[in-house]
Amino acid sequence: MSPAPGLQIALDTFDLPSALGPLQKAAPHVDVIECGTILVLAEGFHAVRAVRALFPDKEILADVRIAEAGSKIARMAFEAGASLVSCVAGASMATIEQVCAGAAEFDGEVQVELADEWYDADRARAWRQAGVQHVIVKRSRDREAAGNLSWKPEDLGRVDELAGMGFTVTITGGVTPTDLPAFAGHPVGIVIAGRSIVAAADPAAAAAELKRAIEEVWP
Repeated sequence: MSPAPGLQIALDTFDLPSALGPLQKAAPHVDVIECGTILVLAEGFHAVRAVRALFPDKEILADVRIAEAGSKIARMAFEAGASLVSCVAGASMATIEQVCAGAAEFDGEVQVELADEWYDADRARAWRQAGVQHVIVKRSRDREAAGNLSWKPEDLGRVDELAGMGFTVTITGGVTPTDLPAFAGHPVGIVIAGRSIVAAADPAAAAAELKRAIEEVWP
């Protein structure tokens, strides 16, 4: 049986202090720390360097959603201490290949984030062949804002198909413990939680609750 998914905390605050406060409380319960797109845009790669200095043994994702200039942005992220970098699904294969080459140089990994309405299995196979290890299946922030909090059968099928290609599949999009049973029996590799931990009155308790729920769904 596959191991239980890891828990990833997404830090998408507008400044570093607002990210580090909840992170330091929740860190014992999380496996991957995500320096989110908003945080990196607000603070630059200083955010990644700061998190790496505080947590030298944690996996750190720089969620920079690379679309172009793949080799340059990937190098900046890995030099700052990232373990993983993200690319958008619409990036060209040339860009994806540049990022994968940069990741190989730094012994890092590459993730592609699927847009809510975008998926092509042949392209996903090409990513895997190029060296991409991780793919995100997400319920978008805009879909959540519209009140659609469901996970669709096609979401679950996508998880299965991508895992079958050899990817570590991550799920995200306002994930709470009540969402997880929908994924029982599916090969999820990582569960991302952002606001439900970062904005919680007790980030450590919120992260611990999610970790327990993961272990119950994937015993």
